[in-house]
Amino acid sequence: MNRTVPVYGALFALLLAAPFAVYPMLLMQMLCFALFACAFNLLLGFTGLLSFGHAAFFGAGAYTAGYVLLHLGVTPEIGLFAGTAAATALGAVFGALAIRRQGIYFAMITLALAQMVYFFCLQAPFTGGEDGLQGVPRGRLFGMLDLQPEPDQPAYALYYTVLAIFGLGFWLIHRAVHSPFGQVLKAIRENEPRTLSLGYEVDRYKLLAFTLSSGLSGLAGATKTLVLGFATLTDVHWQTSGEIVLMTLVGGVGTLLGPVIGAGAIVTLQHELADRVGPWVTVIMGAIFVVCVLLFRRGIVGEVAARLRPAKGEAGGNG
Repeated sequence: MNRTVPVYGALFALLLAAPFAVYPMLLMQMLCFALFACAFNLLLGFTGLLSFGHAAFFGAGAYTAGYVLLHLGVTPEIGLFAGTAAATALGAVFGALAIRRQGIYFAMITLALAQMVYFFCLQAPFTGGEDGLQGVPRGRLFGMLDLQPEPDQPAYALYYTVLAIFGLGFWLIHRAVHSPFGQVLKAIRENEPRTLSLGYEVDRYKLLAFTLSSGLSGLAGATKTLVLGFATLTDVHWQTSGEIVLMTLVGGVGTLLGPVIGAGAIVTLQHELADRVGPWVTVIMGAIFVVCVLLFRRGIVGEVAARLRPAKGEAGGNG
């Protein structure tokens, strides 16, 4: 039996029971960013492409879902699908432009394109400008399951819906990483010229990975809008792109569970420190980033995996 199965089973059981012990809204926020970090890690950890503008896809999903839910009155599943589709289409266009370059040039192109999305959301009349889209309704899932909890009641229905979305996204990434497609992505990460010499159409694989990562990031953004009821400029801000890099590095880049652990740690720290230290929370996050880069390059899951499997040394783990 695969040794990761008990780990996944324990994590799933923990997430099922978590809302009875932890504030569900905080848990749902963690799951949204965990899915976002996993999608980002598919690009960075398994393909070797560092995008500094992934917030563009997170925000595209958030704004699109928010608009169709707020102004068109569609059901939640249609809102989530619209947000995911918009981010996927945007990712296909941006990916076709960005993969023409490598390294720092690729990162700078993604950042520049993401800034264009940010200013578009700031200026476009239907995005609400600096106020964003507020009061987005949650509605009834498939017309049957009411996602809006009663006052002073825990949002269990909404939480398990978000958990199902996260599970679906994580399973899709797991399948992609362990498929022949995922093996080619790892080969591109390790040695792109050699992969090209073997006859693989490297650009096509990179574009598919970029588009898949963008679509899942959009699904995470759309889910966040459904949970919090708003989409704002923060969703498309470059700082959100930086935070997702931090979550992935803290948890363990190139591992499946690393981004989940990293997102949980960073969201919890932000939640606990925001009321105590105010703006200094950004400085603390920066200090954590420096410490991780200098001392824990493999992240939490990467370090644990390396200690459990010392014979494999520096090889990237599979979470």
